[in-house]
Amino acid sequence: MSVLVETSVGDLVIDLYTKEAPRTCMNFLKLCKIKYYNYTAFHRIERGFIAQAGDPSGGGQSIYGVLGGEPFFPAEIHPKLKHKRGTVSMAVTGEGPGVSGSQFFITLADDLDYLDGRYTIFGQVAEGLDVLEMINSALCDDKYRPLRDILIRHTIILDDPYPDPPGLEAPRSPLPSEERLAEIAMEAGTDLEQVSESESARREREARAQALTLEMIGDLPFAEVKPPENILFVCKLNPVTRDDDLETIFTRFGKILSCQVVRDSVSGDSLGYAFIEFDQKEACEEAYFKMDNVLIDDRRIHVDFSQSVKSSAGYQTRSP
Repeated sequence: MSVLVETSVGDLVIDLYTKEAPRTCMNFLKLCKIKYYNYTAFHRIERGFIAQAGDPSGGGQSIYGVLGGEPFFPAEIHPKLKHKRGTVSMAVTGEGPGVSGSQFFITLADDLDYLDGRYTIFGQVAEGLDVLEMINSALCDDKYRPLRDILIRHTIILDDPYPDPPGLEAPRSPLPSEERLAEIAMEAGTDLEQVSESESARREREARAQALTLEMIGDLPFAEVKPPENILFVCKLNPVTRDDDLETIFTRFGKILSCQVVRDSVSGDSLGYAFIEFDQKEACEEAYFKMDNVLIDDRRIHVDFSQSVKSSAGYQTRSP
């Protein structure tokens, strides 16, 4: 059972110990499902020790508390599970010994056996040890708060064996509120407006360059024509990834009108890219910002806005 955690410095895949810590794993999975961790920061990073996260509200409560029950629950200590580099454990709150809510930490080194028996181990980083090293190398202040926030942007449940408890609702991935953005120390160390302007300028330059190229090769009648704003180009796909696989993954951003993996007209083999047409351009934009470099079928995909103005028939031969 696994969860993909998208951070601002890369992705982590966490395998969960559902047999050894079933209640803790259910808590983590369901908090991920309701987007509880979206846009929260690794608020404490001690180099060579731990990186702690999972606190969106100055404390953080369990899924049981979110649904109206007890906000904290007792530890599930398993004697065979030991702390090593990449171990994921629940933090202990001040509400009592061995009591956990939503906060968790990831160990950044081996030889941390003195943590064994004190904290619930419920997972292990299976992919993304290079990302873990980037987190370990973050520059922090004297209170171990990173000078540039390392954010959990999104969590994707790859496998969930637990039925949803009564009252749980899984929303679409929300964008951060203005209040949440105000609490975040900028990832790039710059003003929000400057970041927005810089990103917009970069995208405009890239779009112009792509348009001129497409005009020269005949895919655009002239460079100033505007391609659809609701079609997403997805590439670097695993050949085993199917249309319905992509549609299932991307439908959380909004209604999908069509989803087509481009295939060889003779063999029928996937060419490794696809086009996804959304009902609304806002859904397409959200997918663009959140799905680049995400792991699908063991391949890290790349997404971009489609620059093609052709019909779906043109998807057989052209990419942006």
